[in-house]
Amino acid sequence: MTSLELASGLKRELVDAEAGDVPPVAPERVRGRLAGLILGASLVLIAFNLRTVFSSFSVLLPDITRQTGLTAVDASYLTTLPVLCMGVFAPVAPILARRFGTERTLLGAVLLLAFGTALRGLGAPALLFVAAAIVGGSIAVGNVLLPGLVKRDFPKHIALLTGLYSTALCMGAALAAASTVPIERLADGSWRWGLAIWAAPAMAAAVIWAPLAYRKSATPRHAGASTQSLWRDGLAWQVTLFMGLQSAQAYTVFGWLAPALHARGLDSFHAGLVVSVSVVGQMVASLTVPSLATRQPTQIGISLMLVVLATGAFLALLFAPLSMVWIWAVILGLGQGGLFAVALTMIVLRAPDAQVAARLSGMAQGVGYTLAAGGPLLAGLLRHWTGSFASMGVLFLAFGVAGALAALGAGRALFVGRPRSISNGQTP
Repeated sequence: MTSLELASGLKRELVDAEAGDVPPVAPERVRGRLAGLILGASLVLIAFNLRTVFSSFSVLLPDITRQTGLTAVDASYLTTLPVLCMGVFAPVAPILARRFGTERTLLGAVLLLAFGTALRGLGAPALLFVAAAIVGGSIAVGNVLLPGLVKRDFPKHIALLTGLYSTALCMGAALAAASTVPIERLADGSWRWGLAIWAAPAMAAAVIWAPLAYRKSATPRHAGASTQSLWRDGLAWQVTLFMGLQSAQAYTVFGWLAPALHARGLDSFHAGLVVSVSVVGQMVASLTVPSLATRQPTQIGISLMLVVLATGAFLALLFAPLSMVWIWAVILGLGQGGLFAVALTMIVLRAPDAQVAARLSGMAQGVGYTLAAGGPLLAGLLRHWTGSFASMGVLFLAFGVAGALAALGAGRALFVGRPRSISNGQTP
């Protein structure tokens, strides 16, 4: 698809949403085209900032624990707390969006993310925990609202926009993993600067998003399915479990892969570089998998294949010779990036409209990330109890098996709250 075709499609969707069936005049077409491009680019920039806090903290974790005196258990709690807050605060996002508007709620979340990221730079151990809670809550709001915005504003380009913002998530994580240690070294070994520097792109995203947040928005339609019906819907729970289990694997990797590789003999820089290479693999998968997934009658087959890739590659990184570490890192990234993209795509495809997509996103990410918080926590505790990272492999395998079982239900071509099947995610 060319940029001209995309701009034309975005123009039609935005103008139709505002003007109904009335044909727009030429100046409105130009404004609609520019509005669509700016909106899409802004969403991608916001997504870029939603994972930098994890990979930047992971690569500096050995230095942070050594210089602050934090124990292994403390480190486990620090890696778990933001993920837990992502789950706890996710159900609040649709409520805030209905009260203040989606755009303004998202702006507040990005500003809080910048503040919490900067707060980490003060260095006090207690403030690290406070900052972890702030960034986790703000990321929760962004995670929940982005799929609904894609469903609402880009209904004909769901795969493209989902792929773009999934790729942006991975790009932010990859850049943070690769450059945080060099930034620390440039700052005379100050891990505080290595963490706090990532507040800058978050603040830039807030500045760019602010004009969009205060534009006049259309009144949202009522959802076709209530929140209560989703909590009683089996398909919604299968989507939720799939999201949570793949996230448990992802945040185990974000929190502990670099320390595990460091324990195997790699220095902090190269361990972070391996994580970065893995996230680059996620970027490739994030761009391609949504399009593949939406073209399939179901998403079951592609989900199972990706679970095998991610789980097998992580086990290889823990136990296989380090001579192949780069190959396994790429395969891990392809598997994990694909799983995350499929999970996001399922949220959109299983929902009949934008409002249900936001509510399903709130449920899937609220419960899912609460479940996912157990990944890095259990991994850290197992490391503490056994004195080895080997037990982490068993945990990762268990998450993979459970995720494959959830995919068997979540990948079916159905709408939540409705018994009848659908075709390639098309809304009625």
